[in-house]
Amino acid sequence: MKDIFENGKNLPLIQEFYTIQGEGYHTGKAAYFIRIGGCDIGCSWCDTKVSWNADIHSLAKTDDIIEKAFLSEAKSIVVTGGEPLNYNLEYLCKKADEKKLQTFIETSGAYPMSGKWDWICLSPKKQKPPLKENYLTADELKVIIFDDNDLLWAEKCSEKVSENCKLYLQPEWSTRKTNTLKIIEYIKKNPKWNLSVQLHKYLLIP
Repeated sequence: MKDIFENGKNLPLIQEFYTIQGEGYHTGKAAYFIRIGGCDIGCSWCDTKVSWNADIHSLAKTDDIIEKAFLSEAKSIVVTGGEPLNYNLEYLCKKADEKKLQTFIETSGAYPMSGKWDWICLSPKKQKPPLKENYLTADELKVIIFDDNDLLWAEKCSEKVSENCKLYLQPEWSTRKTNTLKIIEYIKKNPKWNLSVQLHKYLLIP
């Protein structure tokens, strides 16, 4: 079967844009976002369900993606999805390194890691948990909180990451009015955690 992705030289691109990061450890920093199509995790509350079916998104040349990121004057790229680790990202990281761009990834960790990353944000999902080795490579653990069971899941995940991993709880957007205060109180009792909010949504930043 022909590899239409040519080992990562082509990727099903949903969108690419230069913006301000709105979540987690790097909130407020400028970055060039690369959203790749294809995800079989299937979170019921997913706010990018358009990303699930990779077949509806046109293939883009990875060389062109990185060139646009470079020309934007961004200093870093954030590769997200969908689930970006559905694809071999070695080539993308290699081309980014040639342009002196820092490489960040946001992933569920459910698939083997590929690529060389300056920052790995692991956002684990109960229905398809991360591979054991991906917990240990995470620089940041960001758990989305939809209900109280997710707090139990977050604690289980926090036991599997390294001691240097930054820990974040983030209210799922549709439940933020009830969950945010609950999460704040939880963090006050468990101060190893930090609060992450979707700042870009509050400020209407693309």
